[in-house]
Amino acid sequence: MAKMTARGVSPTAISIFAHYWDQLASGATGMIPEDTISPLTDPDILDDFTEQPEDREALAATAIIKLNGGLGTSMGLNKAKSLLPVTGDMTFLDVMVRQVLWARRQYDIRLPLIFLHSFNTQSDVLEALTAYPELPVGDLPLDMRQSEEPKLLQSDLTPVTWPTNPHLEWCPPGHGDIYPTMLDSGILDQLIDQGFRYASISNSDNLGAAPSAALAGWFARSGAQFATEITARTPMDLKGGHIAIRKSNNRLILRESAQTPPDEMVFFTNPDIHPYAQCNNLWFDLIALRQKLRDTQGILGLPLIRNSKTVDPADPTTPQVYQIETAMGAAIESFEQAKAIVVPRGRFLPVKTTNELALLRSDIFEMGEDFVPRASTSQLPVVSFSSAYARVADFTQRLPHALGLKHATSLTVQGDWSFGHNIQVMGDVVLGDEGGHITDGTNLRRSPL
Repeated sequence: MAKMTARGVSPTAISIFAHYWDQLASGATGMIPEDTISPLTDPDILDDFTEQPEDREALAATAIIKLNGGLGTSMGLNKAKSLLPVTGDMTFLDVMVRQVLWARRQYDIRLPLIFLHSFNTQSDVLEALTAYPELPVGDLPLDMRQSEEPKLLQSDLTPVTWPTNPHLEWCPPGHGDIYPTMLDSGILDQLIDQGFRYASISNSDNLGAAPSAALAGWFARSGAQFATEITARTPMDLKGGHIAIRKSNNRLILRESAQTPPDEMVFFTNPDIHPYAQCNNLWFDLIALRQKLRDTQGILGLPLIRNSKTVDPADPTTPQVYQIETAMGAAIESFEQAKAIVVPRGRFLPVKTTNELALLRSDIFEMGEDFVPRASTSQLPVVSFSSAYARVADFTQRLPHALGLKHATSLTVQGDWSFGHNIQVMGDVVLGDEGGHITDGTNLRRSPL
């Protein structure tokens, strides 16, 4: 804890870290076995986004918060993932901002947009936001910075020392840190004092989670203190988190893949057992959250996620460490009045790998005047690229143009292939290990011989 104090980490964050360190030291793994939960079978469903008269007022009382702490290191990025171009010259950040500005004009409301940054992403993103001088709402800040904590050696749970790059000794504590950060930063009090009652929070790489008056109205009418959006799982997201019911107290809970025993992943990934993906699009009552945080001294007691990494994520030969994390969606079990609501797939368009990036950049998606990408097909194809495409730079070099996927069922690229302009994929296509080049104007219907 001395290392965190010297770093200037807040007392609340230090107390939270100590809480989870004690769990880790006592042997806790954060695992949620299948026999301790029941599948969620009867959630609320919102398949009609027809707005009610009171929905505008609900959205007017809402603040939009975006998780923006990720560097996208798994995609070879060294800046905030939200600065990655997603359509033309527009980045994820540009699209998010324009979605909010459009909703302000459409409904004549203030609708603040606030980012949760990590120490890795704050400066670059704030610089990019200077292109939108109209974005701030009154004296509300545009961002808050989440805490940081030491990576722990797996051998003895002591903070790692890495003199060649001391920056790598530290990590963000997962997006569950949003709640104490809102309290410690004063933003929670500021929002309430300025008349805001609700928050809608989502990942910055999910452009489907645009401001929604219909959902704001549903949440306000529901009387829930906390809600999460869920959607039908597809083969593209079977390893993402899902909502279940804890048998011991009948509470809704979030279970992530890192909290599932390895020999039980067969249950976790089975859509017949757990049919809904958790979108990480959350709604919560600001007043209820503040009271809960005051009651718990900022420690909600979210389930531990023990994340196994190496000190240098880019070098697997560096020492093995644990990162102590929590998930913000796990707060659903902290509130008795919590709900899950099924939303259309269009609300969940995450980009975690270049597979999803290729899909979002393809001809399937069109951007409306509200800057929300909408699919022109009812069923999205399953796209899978080999490791040669894992880094964005390598992906862009091999695939410089958007793919035509409107008529595709699946595209599996096993080898090292490069693609020309105006490539159309038809049905199920597999490109083999041999690699090669797909020339301009090709209609891909099967693997080349």
